[in-house]
Amino acid sequence: MSFSRKSASLAGAFAAALAASAGAAFAQADAGPFRDGKNLTMLIGFGPGGGYDRWGRTVARHIGKHLPGKPTGVSQNMPGAGSYNAANTIFSISPKDGTVMGIIARDAPLGPLTGQAGARFDPLKIAWIGTPTTETNVCIARAQADVKKVEDLQTKELILGETGAGTGTRSYPKALSAILGMKFRLIAGFPSSSDVFLAMERGEVDGICESLDSVHGKKPDWIPKRVVNVLFQGGDAINQEIKDVPHILQFAKTDQQRAEITFLYAGQGIGRPFVAPPDMPPARLAMLRDAFNATMKDPEFVAEVQKQNLDLDPRTGEQLEKLIRDIYATPKPIVEKIGELIK
Repeated sequence: MSFSRKSASLAGAFAAALAASAGAAFAQADAGPFRDGKNLTMLIGFGPGGGYDRWGRTVARHIGKHLPGKPTGVSQNMPGAGSYNAANTIFSISPKDGTVMGIIARDAPLGPLTGQAGARFDPLKIAWIGTPTTETNVCIARAQADVKKVEDLQTKELILGETGAGTGTRSYPKALSAILGMKFRLIAGFPSSSDVFLAMERGEVDGICESLDSVHGKKPDWIPKRVVNVLFQGGDAINQEIKDVPHILQFAKTDQQRAEITFLYAGQGIGRPFVAPPDMPPARLAMLRDAFNATMKDPEFVAEVQKQNLDLDPRTGEQLEKLIRDIYATPKPIVEKIGELIK
């Protein structure tokens, strides 16, 4: 049988169409959950401007290139209740297909364990994706404040701004007031630490207990120029950058106090945690974790982190998951006491 040139042309066009269709189908399959231009939603548990917002948006800008289909990362602020709103949404409402992840407070995972109101998620079931950094928390005071050094807190009151239950801005000073007798007065209602910093500049509050990288990122001259005094630090170990600042454990007088303070600051090892819904298919969880790990090594991401004066010291989702399980193995009496103190 012979074919005319027109028939051959039509046959060629049909074959090309089949090939294009097969290629498009393969591309769609290869895109996984991000077919038809679907975006990756990044929920941020705080308002704009704070450290969590900066980390969330920075990761969102870069992680898409390491996901199948190369989706655009779309950041969505969901402030409220110290990021419990975002954690609850991710845990109970967000789709489990890998298209939604988010960043929550480092201390939020302690909320369900300590019985905090509003913490309606299970840290042992939520999917841990990773953290770009571990943390050192510092309590800082304006240079004009009466409190100049940590010892002053035994006799002088320091007015601090705080950003809600589940955050270190509230839980650390609240618990330390009871454990060590430090005189803190907390002023609530600030959506993010940026708002507290602004209130400090206006003289409306005297200080905040906040991560060191957040202070550096938003107010890089405050510590070097002694605009603020760093009263003490807390975390897994002494941060060598501020090695002359006393660690909070130095002020514990008993083994019981040391155990309580260690549990209180357990969130510092959690850093700036990124999470996703529970019960995702294993392949989708691996997809997000692999993309996150690749992002941490992405030269463009690293350059942006350095430009923002953030401290890159990542941990994997598996490492966070193990840390959470270790935290949840803390003896019940210590958990119950800290839980009562930070309510």
